[in-house]
Amino acid sequence: MRTYLDWNATTPLRPEVKRAMADAMEIAGNPSSVHTEGRAAKMALERAREAVAAALGAEGADVVFTSGATEAAAMVLAGRGIGCAAVEHSAVKVWCDAVLPVDRQGVVTVDDPARSSLQLANNETGVIQNLPQGLASSDLTQAFGKIPFAFNWLGVTAGFVSAHKLGGPKGIGALVLKKDTDVAALIRGGGQEQGRRGGTENLIGILGFAAAATAAQKDLEAGLWDEVEARRDALEARLCDIAPEAIVAGKGARRLPNTTCLLTSGWKGETQVMQMDLAGFAISAGSACSSGKVRASGSLQAMGFDDQLSQSAIRISISPALGGDQINRFADAWEKAYSRWRDRATA
Repeated sequence: MRTYLDWNATTPLRPEVKRAMADAMEIAGNPSSVHTEGRAAKMALERAREAVAAALGAEGADVVFTSGATEAAAMVLAGRGIGCAAVEHSAVKVWCDAVLPVDRQGVVTVDDPARSSLQLANNETGVIQNLPQGLASSDLTQAFGKIPFAFNWLGVTAGFVSAHKLGGPKGIGALVLKKDTDVAALIRGGGQEQGRRGGTENLIGILGFAAAATAAQKDLEAGLWDEVEARRDALEARLCDIAPEAIVAGKGARRLPNTTCLLTSGWKGETQVMQMDLAGFAISAGSACSSGKVRASGSLQAMGFDDQLSQSAIRISISPALGGDQINRFADAWEKAYSRWRDRATA
């Protein structure tokens, strides 16, 4: 029986999302058509937009549906000369100058918010940032559904999210903008999405996204992620008891309740991922977007960890569905692998 501990990479579809997407398949009309079928599709689209806005605390803001956070980031960052930190996701760093300073705990300092982009939570370490008012944009992807926040309270001009991080389908996300913010369309055509993204809307994905966002918000309000944090803390204590030299990256900062980034110098993260996979556990060696690439994490290097430590990183990201027994079984398997590695290293 396999155990999935890579929640920050992607999440399984929620049952209610599957139902919403199946129902959406029965909607025949194009939301841009003016006949009865088209109006029904348009009504469903706008209800979904309202649901996503409500879950984000973005009532009154503009929610533009995209193929995901990567596209949304490009829409607001391409060609603007915005600054960011090296701990950002590659979808942000590709458009920005990574010049913002990062401390040992992964906390970023921003001097010019209007010319800066700063993630709310890091995908590798889980470190949560204090966003300054007036920030140009923020990657909200990892934080959405895991910690309470409201876009309207953050004081940022733009934010971006992906549905598949909270139990929704892959290939759908959103750009959230302060009302009437100008953004040049990357995809031009029929004028959909208030003229900001051409092309017929992915109604099946959008309705699945809305169902996922609503369900994730209910989980958050029910306190499920508080329980996750307690299990995460117990796991970290167990792993650090097994390997006293191990370091939890960002442990001194506020972090997402489900995320552990563990560094064990000399024991390559990619090796640990393969060993745990054979034992029946899915973890990662960092961002899923850079897995398989044998190189040290840019986020960890920005925090001051050397190559050897950075290359030893594993990320364990758990979910509310994961019980204590499953977490203990993972710790048992990791302990066995660690003991074998330690015996070889000291031989």
